[in-house]
Amino acid sequence: MLYRENGQFKTSYGTDQQIFPIAQDRWLIWALIALAFIGVPMLADEYLLRAILIPFLIMSLAALGVNILVGYCGQISLGSGAFMAVGAYGAYNFFMRLPGLPLIPALILGGLCAMAFGILFGLPSLRVRGLYLAVATLAAQFFADWMFLRIKWFTLDTPSGSVSVSNLQVFGLSLESAAAKYVFCLAVLAVIALLAKNLVRSAIGREWMAIRDMDVAAAVIGIRPMYAKLSAFAVSSFIIGVAGALWAFVHLSAWEPAAFSVDVSFRLLFMVIIGGLGSIMGSFFGAAFIVVLPIFLNQVLPAAGALVGVEISTVAVSHAEFMVFGALIVWFLIVEPHGLSKLWSLGKQKLRIWPFPH
Repeated sequence: MLYRENGQFKTSYGTDQQIFPIAQDRWLIWALIALAFIGVPMLADEYLLRAILIPFLIMSLAALGVNILVGYCGQISLGSGAFMAVGAYGAYNFFMRLPGLPLIPALILGGLCAMAFGILFGLPSLRVRGLYLAVATLAAQFFADWMFLRIKWFTLDTPSGSVSVSNLQVFGLSLESAAAKYVFCLAVLAVIALLAKNLVRSAIGREWMAIRDMDVAAAVIGIRPMYAKLSAFAVSSFIIGVAGALWAFVHLSAWEPAAFSVDVSFRLLFMVIIGGLGSIMGSFFGAAFIVVLPIFLNQVLPAAGALVGVEISTVAVSHAEFMVFGALIVWFLIVEPHGLSKLWSLGKQKLRIWPFPH
């Protein structure tokens, strides 16, 4: 009864087209934003920030980019890890080769490098789709792994191929503490998520969804498939590239090409599938699920084994993660193809009419 629209009248097109048309949703979002920006840095400890919240924020941003391409435009991609790597190494080269370059412009330039890389490997989408397009984007992953491992120019000629950054600052403020890193990642995620939400509600977003549903029919009604597909690759790659730069600069601080392997691409795809294809909220649900589940299994499985007198090693726990991931993906594809975001929307819909059955 608290989640009703009684008395909430929409008297203009602007109010009718709000992102959150129900007042209760707006209040909840503002409360969550206030809690995230003010409450969490004050209450969370170092481990919670560094091991859970910062990876969750960055992976949510990367999953958001993947969802734009896969969920909204219907272009299957297995090269997300490559786009993250291009964004990370692009930002690193600009940051190191241009002394005095601020961090935010370096992240944007890294995202632009990933955008150019994504458009290049998005060109096959004009001719192929489905499994063939997935293989084409997988080629981008293998090419990026080879490029950053063998071409030493990208790593400033370091013998080991490992690079690092330090003394990061934003507007003169240090990013050394976990709380500062968390707030910075949260601010970047909030801005890009808002822009992405408005983008998918615009004309270009409707073009992406028309291409996803039936590209031939979309072309018949005047939508340009080349522009729609390449723009989806460009926007998606830019967001993923910024996420890759954040992952490298803020979370890892020191990294090598193996940090953006094909496993990262599959993990991001799992986030989108579990969270919900074609849903901004699903990107957050999927990232939270994938980030928290390994930590949950690492804590629960050894404790459960100790109760029955069985010692479960760390290797067994890591194998169990893959088994659980695979089982969950199959379950979601069969039972709820639209993921956790669909369950969330169904729950809200039932609350709007509760306690009445219709």
